[in-house]
Parts: sequence; C-alpha cells; structure tokens
Amino acid sequence: MSIILKTEEEIAIMKEGGKILHDILHSLKEKITPGIKTYELEEYAQKLFKKYGVEAAFKGYQGYPAAICTSVNEEVVHSVPGNRILREGDIISIDAGVRSKGLITDSAITVKVGNVAPRISKFIETCEKALQKAIDTVRPGIHVVEIGTVIQEIVEGAGYSIVKDLIGHGVGKTLHEDPEVPNFKTPYKGPILEVGTTFAIEPIMAMGEGEIETLDDKWTIVTRDRSVAVQVEHTVAITPNGCEVLTK
Repeated sequence: MSIILKTEEEIAIMKEGGKILHDILHSLKEKITPGIKTYELEEYAQKLFKKYGVEAAFKGYQGYPAAICTSVNEEVVHSVPGNRILREGDIISIDAGVRSKGLITDSAITVKVGNVAPRISKFIETCEKALQKAIDTVRPGIHVVEIGTVIQEIVEGAGYSIVKDLIGHGVGKTLHEDPEVPNFKTPYKGPILEVGTTFAIEPIMAMGEGEIETLDDKWTIVTRDRSVAVQVEHTVAITPNGCEVLTK
C-alpha cells in the first residue's frame, strides 16, 4: 500500500474543487422532482461542469459513459443516467467527481423525491449520521479500521445492513488511491493515517441483506433482494488539527 500524501497547496486546490462539486450536487438536488428522468439530471450536470470550468472525473473512467451516477431505490451505486422516471416517494443517490487543476474530489448525496415514507427518511438520516460520526473520528494517528467500526456500529445498531463489497478510498491524484476505507470493522487495522492523507468516506447501506449484483449494463449495482439502498460521501483531508471536509 502506498498512500500519496498531499501538500497544503494541493489540499487547498482540492478544497476549491470540492466546493464546486458541492455546489453542482446541490444544484442537481434542486432539479429533483417527481416526473423527471435521470438522463435530464445528467444533461444538467454536464452544463454545470462546463459552467464551473471543471472536468467530470467519472466520465470515461474505466469506460464509464456519464458525468454522474444516479442510483434510485434498489440501485446501490454506479447507475448510468437514462430513462428511469423518478416517482413520488423514491430516493436517489447522486455521486460525482470533479477534476480541477489536476486534482480530484468525490462526493455523493441522497435526495428524497417528493414526500417519502418516515421509515425511508430515517434510513437516509442514519446513513448521514454514520458519515458525520466517521468524519468526527478522523484525526492524525488513527488506524483506518476505526472509521469503519464507527460506521458499522451506527448502521447495524439501527437495524440496517452494510454493503460490504463497496468501500471508501483514497482520492486526489487519481479517482481511486490508497488507502481502502471499509465501512465495517476488519481484523486488519489498516494503515495509520498521516497528515496529508486525502480520502473519500462513503457509507453504503441497505434496508435488506446488503448483498449486491451488477445488471446487464455492466455498471448498475443493485441489492440482490431489491431492498432500498443509500449512499452518502465526502472527501476529507487529514490536517494537523484533525480532519477537514473538502466537499462542502
């Protein structure tokens, strides 16, 4: 494992790109309404990337055909925008990356479509709580496993399942770097996090069993039992004072 430590200047560039990514995601959030198709969100996202003068880090990565991922209900991650219509009561996770001045940030939000059932709201809130508690845990000198342990305790404590086949990751010079950041406790403690480490924390959970499969498009990952899933994500940096969220 080889973690690429970033300089203060590089982290500042990532923070600048991360703010743009935050603004793009929340502009997309404002567009979400019952009746919209996911490809319409993709079209709007492309306009936003152009407006801000940044690149969509996902577009073309390992052949991915779009600027954003739009995962609805049972779709967990990597859903390619298309003709799926958002309905009242759905949820959608929008995942995107920005490349700005040669450095990448990665973030995801989950949005409610119109009015959703209270149990769905609680489900999303649990994932957001797990992300925040994980961020609160991050500081120089901890092992990676401490992040996953906190996430697992919150998610499973609320009666949900971790999607263990999908994890967080280092990010910056490329979209996926070391270290791997599991969302659960592992026997392997993982590396000790040093100042200058930048990575994405992304709790991914399901209301059902948490087992997944990939659809015929070779991209869209869904829950095997078709239970609802959720993903939220921030890129963070280890600083001398603790942890800084770069995508807000």
